[in-house]
Amino acid sequence: MSAKTVGLWTGAALAVALIGVAAANGLAPTAGQREPVSQPATGAAAGPNTTAVTLRTVDGGADYYARFRNSLPAEPTFFPIGVWLESVLDKGNVAMDAAAGLNTYVELTANSDVQLIHDSGMYALPAFVHKAAAGFTLSDEVDMWAGPGNATWTGNYPGEGPPCSPEGTPCGYTIQKDRRAVAPQGALLYSNYGKGVTFWESDEEAREFFAGLQDVVSADNYWFTDPNICGQGEGGAIVGYTRDLTKEECRLAANYGWTIDRLRNLQDPATRIPVWAFVENGHPSGDVANTSTITGPELRAAVWSSLIHGARGIIYFNHNFGGECLTQHVIRDCGKDIVPTLTAVNRQISGLAPVLNAPFLDNATTATGPVDFTTKLHDGKAYVFAGANKKAGGEASFKVRCGGSTAVVLDENRTIPVVDGTFTDTFADGNAVHLYRMEGGGSCGF
Repeated sequence: MSAKTVGLWTGAALAVALIGVAAANGLAPTAGQREPVSQPATGAAAGPNTTAVTLRTVDGGADYYARFRNSLPAEPTFFPIGVWLESVLDKGNVAMDAAAGLNTYVELTANSDVQLIHDSGMYALPAFVHKAAAGFTLSDEVDMWAGPGNATWTGNYPGEGPPCSPEGTPCGYTIQKDRRAVAPQGALLYSNYGKGVTFWESDEEAREFFAGLQDVVSADNYWFTDPNICGQGEGGAIVGYTRDLTKEECRLAANYGWTIDRLRNLQDPATRIPVWAFVENGHPSGDVANTSTITGPELRAAVWSSLIHGARGIIYFNHNFGGECLTQHVIRDCGKDIVPTLTAVNRQISGLAPVLNAPFLDNATTATGPVDFTTKLHDGKAYVFAGANKKAGGEASFKVRCGGSTAVVLDENRTIPVVDGTFTDTFADGNAVHLYRMEGGGSCGF
């Protein structure tokens, strides 16, 4: 959202309020009009794997950010961990955010001190031009409030009047192009999309939002807290829009990985740009029915599901419109509730940044059981990252082709023996995540 409208709208508010706007403008079709969302493959696979192991670089390449002027670090030790639409007014603000493990501000209030952010060793991607910024935000949820189309943009944002001319015709593609035209030359360009790209629009319509418009992309689907996302016309995309999702199917960390897959699969595999994950860290949808405050275990599982599915950055939605701690600064104001877990997750991500930025070892691992997983190769060792994809969790067995004699479970002070290339572990529930480093083996020749 443009900095000039931050007092009126935030991402979560748009996600709820603009459902009606989209319907009024014909942008949220009925169930009979929708085309099923392309179904991404999960990491889980049963039976022996005879497919060749291949090395796949992360989307955009490991040094992707080096392409842009004064942008984010391209070093393998850096992984973007951001917060959405914060205000940074003094050193105390930066200190609190940095202590929680943040390193990036994505969107900012208009009164924020971008130079202070830069001088503090942090990075900013505001929606306004500033010489100290590391990038530029094009728009937020334009797929929802303007829709997929090439009509003329009036310059209006939500709450300011009709955004498109003629009124009622979609102009989202135009808005992105117009915003790109005023962006600093050579800057890293970022956009966030919403339920239009992920649920409401056909693959063809959604792909147009990826046609050379931005360099980094995200979508904010709040699976744990959104009151509407379980409905047939939204999260029902997972089952081909045939029905509502059950609570067990919908309020599930693995669905954050589904969102990452959706954005990756809308792109040409040869030219994919990085996808960043959006995860709520509080109570974003207000005090209405069927919503709640995300818990620490849910947040950790949502973040790791996103990373397992290839997310190259994390953004926290930092605003509470309901619950016990009403604020637009969850990390600074609601520390006792979520910040200890959030900080621990961020430290874990930062510590594993060289692994997360390293290539994938596709087809190196297969599994039976209720898990999504991925395999990475770093410094001659294979890593298997796995998260439950069923609410009840369960036991999972992993067959590793590039592993060894032992699976070291990171940050859990335990190891699991690998017998005949196989090890087994228990995932207590749908929020369970286990991260393994394989010891005593090779790297499949890579």
